[in-house]
Amino acid sequence: MELRYSAGRVISPEVHKIGILAVGSHLENHGAALPIDTDSKIASYLAFEASIRTGAKFLGILYGATEYEYVKHGIHLTPQALVEKELIPTLRKAKNNLNLEAAVLVNGHGGNVPIQDYLDDVRGKLNLEIIFNNRIVEIEGPHAGTGELSMGVVLGMADESCLAEHCNFEEYPEVGMVGLDQARQANEGIDRGACEVQEQGIDVNRELGESLLETAILDIVKDVKSLLK
Repeated sequence: MELRYSAGRVISPEVHKIGILAVGSHLENHGAALPIDTDSKIASYLAFEASIRTGAKFLGILYGATEYEYVKHGIHLTPQALVEKELIPTLRKAKNNLNLEAAVLVNGHGGNVPIQDYLDDVRGKLNLEIIFNNRIVEIEGPHAGTGELSMGVVLGMADESCLAEHCNFEEYPEVGMVGLDQARQANEGIDRGACEVQEQGIDVNRELGESLLETAILDIVKDVKSLLK
């Protein structure tokens, strides 16, 4: 049987050779107003929406996540374990079943950034072109802060009634990482974000949330298009 690769709204029949896999974090605290799997849900939304707009294969989400050793707010694997036990097997199955030639990893969790150091090895083992898209992490701001909370409201997973409680940093030290002293001491960027949250507070800005999501989606679409050239 011959498949109709050009059917539907696809940017190219060749786009079916490209997969989009979300990479987030299912098990980490995000204050009172956001669920513990916020990063995974945002990454999944972005990956799925980009697949709809391009026609690339939506590969779901990686179940595991990693984190810097000095950030203590969830349950995570080591970078090596995440790559060897989760990422490589997942991409291998997707490649073999869907005849993929390339994949875009849509990252929604800052702690996953270190897996980039392993991607050359993954590319070689799987003979698969891979792009690591980190755009939402780069632009969303501090952990569980205004940016992330605003996206959560837009997506319908945040509880705005808990905003005051959310900003109780003694009860929820992971918000802005304000109360994560070890992380603040080890990472200047984390400390700057925490200071920003302490000075400016946190609020809900739907326009910001929508803008962040759309900016990230467009960046993923750009990556998919680059793989077609």
